[in-house]
Amino acid sequence: MINADDMFRTFQPLREDALVIVTGTAGKHWADHTTKQNRDLNMGGAMGHTTPAALGLALGLPDEKVVLFDSEGALLMNLGIIATIAGQAPKNFVHLLMDNECYATTGGQPVPNAQDINYAGMAKEAGYAAAYSFDNIEDFATNIGKIMQETGPVFVAMKIVPEVENEPIGQRTRRPTRSRAETIRTLREELGIS
Repeated sequence: MINADDMFRTFQPLREDALVIVTGTAGKHWADHTTKQNRDLNMGGAMGHTTPAALGLALGLPDEKVVLFDSEGALLMNLGIIATIAGQAPKNFVHLLMDNECYATTGGQPVPNAQDINYAGMAKEAGYAAAYSFDNIEDFATNIGKIMQETGPVFVAMKIVPEVENEPIGQRTRRPTRSRAETIRTLREELGIS
């Protein structure tokens, strides 16, 4: 399995100017690596809705590369979005799935059939232009640069080390993040959208 911190450290130099959206418990590590916060979108707490939001961004901004670091728990809440993405075929979209085989945010409950689900296979069969699976950082590091240059939609499934949160939500230490409204305002300014 891949450590999320290592995955983001590997990805960051290859980002270029891509718009990046992260979700899930593992997504919190992106804040430690991003060097272009104005091109990051905060969709925290939007499980099941982050993927369609990323698709909308890719369709609405076809000249911008859009990279989504999704979680399997969030994707399973809206699995039909894979068919929608494939049907819309955004050439600028890279969909990375961080699969930790559990619902880490809510205490680590196992995702049913987690070890046997082939998310990359689902994406490829639905019609994504390409799909990959990685379970170690070496293979991810060797391939992600090439993947980022491919015509989308591209899907990358990664087995991630779970980081289960068991503290009650109200007692958890939260990293400071920009609000959704601030994120949108900043992105609009960054892209020159009035």
